Amino acid sequence: MPKTANRRRKRGADEEDAADGSANKRSATSVLTSLDVNDAPRLELPLFQLNGRHSDRHGQGGEEEEEEEEVTGGGGGSSAPAAAASGQSPHQQRRLWVKDRSRAWWEQCSSADYPEADFRAAFRMGRATFAMLCDALGAAVAKEDTALRAAIPVRQRVAVCVWRLATGEPLRLVSKRFGLGISTCHKLVLEVCAAIRNLLMPRFLRWPDAAAAGGFKARFQADSGIPGVVGAIYTTHIPIIAPKVSVAAYFNRRHTERNHKTSYSITLQGVVGPDGAFTDVCIGWPGSMPDDQVLDRSALQQRAAAGMMAGSWVVGGASYPLTDWVLAPYAQPNLTKIIS
Repeated sequence: MPKTANRRRKRGADEEDAADGSANKRSATSVLTSLDVNDAPRLELPLFQLNGRHSDRHGQGGEEEEEEEEVTGGGGGSSAPAAAASGQSPHQQRRLWVKDRSRAWWEQCSSADYPEADFRAAFRMGRATFAMLCDALGAAVAKEDTALRAAIPVRQRVAVCVWRLATGEPLRLVSKRFGLGISTCHKLVLEVCAAIRNLLMPRFLRWPDAAAAGGFKARFQADSGIPGVVGAIYTTHIPIIAPKVSVAAYFNRRHTERNHKTSYSITLQGVVGPDGAFTDVCIGWPGSMPDDQVLDRSALQQRAAAGMMAGSWVVGGASYPLTDWVLAPYAQPNLTKIIS
């Protein structure tokens, strides 16, 4: 009998607990139903976050999402009413579309108060020459502003390329200096170089005509005493990383006081006038090619073969052949005895 009574009391207690649980569930349901919508994100955070991401990916366009991420940045400080009005969760974190980089150095250099001597030392040219470059290349390198960001100014685009060419600084450091991405700096260098080649090379890199050649001859003769000289020629080497194909052809056989290590290069043959300005260049032949072979493959040799160098001389080093238009020094120090 006592065991039966205990079972009945236990069964009754279980029934009371079940009834209390049902009542609690009904009470919780009624509370959730009566809550204001602004309290819902706090209670159903995972669901709202999921819906928010889904809405960003499918409810909006990709560019609109990226633009919003650029404007809002971290997004964690937005208030709940503003987030509710825009249909976003106040707890959702936004990714940065544009990385925050410092442009303090470039802004200082581009300011009017920056000393001319410091600008020339940094960019290897004065402000007037730099302004001329920007004006000449502006139409070719300028970009329009987009909904995502403002375009990089022409002056900064040209400055990145000029700095890279003048100093040879690695792109990683150029990126930090100008406050731009590494890939962006690399792209700017290529774009500005292409614009210089297409727009400025035909304008400034020209062989002198008859009138200009006469002035060149007079100035060279006044400096050296040699008549008929219109230019001085030299071949230098541009170091490169060893290519995957024809590695031996690009091996640089020329060793100087500053270069005793194994290196690979391409050649740059240039002719300059009496003021040091280039009048002809030939670039790109493998570094193992001797200077005389580079000359044979250049446009300058073709000009001479066509008879356009008659009456004119180009002076060069001992690595060049002595021809009817190239003046090279004697290979041996013993000169022919003068017979009076």
